[in-house]
Amino acid sequence: MDIQNELLAEFDREAAKTRKLLEAIPADADFAFKPHPKSMPLGNLAGHITDMTGDWALHTLTKDKLEFPADHKWEQYVPESKAALLEKFDRELAGVRAALAAVPQQKWDEHWQFIFGGQKWIDQPRYQVFRDMVMNHLVHHRAQLGVYVRMVGGKVPGSYGPSADEM
Repeated sequence: MDIQNELLAEFDREAAKTRKLLEAIPADADFAFKPHPKSMPLGNLAGHITDMTGDWALHTLTKDKLEFPADHKWEQYVPESKAALLEKFDRELAGVRAALAAVPQQKWDEHWQFIFGGQKWIDQPRYQVFRDMVMNHLVHHRAQLGVYVRMVGGKVPGSYGPSADEM
């Protein structure tokens, strides 16, 4: 089995499902909506999802480590609109797909690190990081977004078969 081609195919499938859900966000949705005080706002969650298939995925594929000082202040992407969200998603997807196709086979076994404030938070083979922290992380947050979409009046598209809204 060619792992690289399998990852590419899976990435394409999951990206298509993700775009379908991002499209399902109602045009008039309040991006500040939170279903619970401990939940992140809709806009932050949607932005985080675009980062899974954008910057975060690209960094895991093209860098050997990501390192920030303890005083680093990360500015999360929060879209101003659904149109801006979809534009960013589409724009970054092609670059990530190209980077995924270009990873040399031996790089998958090499460790990738995320270091913040001198502490290693991630130190695992690149393949594991891509699977866990990109693909699985994406699916996890996409499921959360599905709940938000329903709560703000949108119809949830099916991901692995028809949804209740499609029946």
